[in-house]
Parts: sequence; structure tokens; C-alpha cells
Amino acid sequence: ILFQIFDAFKSRLHDSNSKVNQVALETMHKMIPLLKDNLSPVINMLIPAMVDNNLNSKNPGIYAAATNVIRALCQHLDNYLLLQPFCTKAQFLNGKAKQDMTEKLA
Repeated sequence: ILFQIFDAFKSRLHDSNSKVNQVALETMHKMIPLLKDNLSPVINMLIPAMVDNNLNSKNPGIYAAATNVIRALCQHLDNYLLLQPFCTKAQFLNGKAKQDMTEKLA
């Protein structure tokens, strides 16, 4: 059931409506401390949705929300779960997002 919930939620994380996108990121930020390592089955699906457009967003609210989500992931999930998806994102992103992901990996 976790897959079904987050599969539906994932599209809101990169919604074309910036307000929907930002609220989804802020909601994800609130869910991470509650779900913690229980997110492990869906983390490979969620990280690209949270990072791809959001860390390079020119909208300061979306960028701040995405940064908060990445910070919460680092605080509440086992770093081992984040290593592979963060490496993949750092490898293929560009600009500010690549720098942010590289700093988190370091």
C-alpha cells in the first residue's frame, strides 16, 4: 500500500502548479520524521521526484522546501539508504542541484 500512496503522491512533487508542488514538498518534509526508515521501499522513487526540478527551481519557496526535504532525509533515514539515489542524482543533475547533492554526499 505504501507504493500506491507514494506513486500517487510522487506526481504532486513535480506538479506544474508551483503552489501544489510547494505544498507537496512541505508535506513530504512533515512525513519524513514520522515514517523514517519505513520509506526505504519507495526512496528510489521519491528522491528523483523531490530533487529533479525542485533543487534547480527559481521559485525560492520550492527551492527552500526541497532543501528542507533533503535535510530531513539525511536526519531521519539511514545514510546507507540515501547513498545510491544521492550518487545517481549528483551524477546526472546540473547547476545548483548538482552542487547541493554533492555537498550532501560529502
